[in-house]
Amino acid sequence: MIKKVVGASLIGTTVEWYDFFLYGSAAALVFNKLFFPTADPLTGTLLAFTTYAIGFLARPLGGLIFGHFGDRLGRKKLLVLSLLLMGGATMLMGVLPTYASVGVLAPVLLTLLRLVQGFALGGEWGGAVLIVSEHGDPKRRGFWASWPQAGVPCGNLLATGVLAVLAAVQSDEDFLAWGWRVPFLLSGVLVVIGLWIRLSVSESPIFLAAQEKAAQRKAAGETEPEPEKAPALELLKHNWREVLIAMGARFAENVSYYVITAFILVYVVTGLGLSKSVGLNAVLIASAAHLITIPVWGHLSDRFGRRSIYLVGAVGMAAWIFAFFALLDTRDPVLITVATTVGLVLHGAMYGPQAAFFSELFGTRVRYSGASVGYQLASIMAGALAPLIATALLQAYKSSFPIAVYVLITCVITVVAIAFAKETRGADLEEHDRVGV
Repeated sequence: MIKKVVGASLIGTTVEWYDFFLYGSAAALVFNKLFFPTADPLTGTLLAFTTYAIGFLARPLGGLIFGHFGDRLGRKKLLVLSLLLMGGATMLMGVLPTYASVGVLAPVLLTLLRLVQGFALGGEWGGAVLIVSEHGDPKRRGFWASWPQAGVPCGNLLATGVLAVLAAVQSDEDFLAWGWRVPFLLSGVLVVIGLWIRLSVSESPIFLAAQEKAAQRKAAGETEPEPEKAPALELLKHNWREVLIAMGARFAENVSYYVITAFILVYVVTGLGLSKSVGLNAVLIASAAHLITIPVWGHLSDRFGRRSIYLVGAVGMAAWIFAFFALLDTRDPVLITVATTVGLVLHGAMYGPQAAFFSELFGTRVRYSGASVGYQLASIMAGALAPLIATALLQAYKSSFPIAVYVLITCVITVVAIAFAKETRGADLEEHDRVGV
C-alpha cells in the first residue's frame, strides 16, 4: 500500500509542479515579450516575474482552506480538487490571447490564472506529503515522505525538458508565435493520468483512526475539549512556535531553489548574453540529479536525524552560492551545468527531510493546516520574491555578488530556525492530541 500511495503522490505532485514551474520558465523566456512588451528586457522580465510572484500570494490562502477541510474531511478529496484546479488553470494559459491581440486584458487574465495556480498548489503540498507520512513506517518515514518532494524536480524536469526540446527544434519566431503554448496544453493529458492514479489510493489510516477515536469518545459521553471550529485557530493558539520553525526552515531552501532554477535563465540570457538553451539544459541535467538525490537525503535523515541533514544543506548552500555564480560567469556550458547540479544536490539535503520533518511537528487535528501554513507563508517572503529580488539586484549592481549575499542571508535564517527546533525523527504521528514537539 505504501508504494501505491507514494506513486500516486509522486505523480500528482509532478503534474502540479510541472504546471507551476512551466509558468516560471515561460516568465523568464517569453512572457516578458508577449504579455509585458517594453524597451528594456530586464524591465519586462521584472513585470513577468511580478505575476509569477503573485501566484505565491495565493498559496497560503490555499494552504489555509485546503488545510481546514483536509483536517476535517480527509487528505484524498482535497488532493483530487487541487489537481483539477491546477490543470485547468494551466491549460487555459495555453489559449490566452497576448498583449498584441487584446492589450492590457492579456496580462490581467494571465495574473488571474496564476492566482488559481497558486491557490491549488497551496493545498497540494500538505496533502501529498501527509498522506504518505501517515501511511508509512515511522522508521522509514523520511525516505517515503521524500518521494512526493521528488515531484518538484520531476515537474521541473518535464517543464524544462519540453521547453528545451521546443527551443531546439523551433526558430525563435515560431516559439514566440505558438510553440510556447504546447507545454501548457500538454498539462491536460498529465492531469488525466494523475487523477486516474490518485483516485485509486485509500485515505490516510492515521486520519481515519483519529476520526474513529473522536467518534468513540463522543459516543461514550466524554467531556474532553472539542477542537476549534477552525483547525487554523487551534494551530495558531498551540503551535505557533512550530509554524515559525517551519517558515524559517523554508527560507534558504525556497530562495536558493528559485535562484538556481528560475533566475538562472535570466542571468544566462540577459546577464551573460548566452543562448537560453544553455540555461535550460543546465537546469534539465541538474533536475535529474536532484530527483535521484532527494530520496537519498530523506533516507539519511532516517539514520542521522532531520536537523543534521537539513543543516548540511543550509550550510553547504551558504558556501556554494558564491562558487555557483563564479562558475556561471565563466560562460562555459559545462561549468554552468556543474554549478547548477551541485546547487540542487545541496538543496535536496534541505528538501528531502522536509516533508517528514514538517509532518512530525504537528498533531493529527492540525497537521494539514500546520504543514501547509508554515510551508506556504514562507513561500511569499522567500520563493515568491527570489527571482524579483535577484533580477532587481542584477539590474542595480550589474554583478552577481549581491545576489549571492542575499542567498547567504537566507541560509543564516534557516540555520537559526533549525537550531531552535527539536529532533523529530521517529515521532509517533498517532498521538493526535499532542501539542508541540
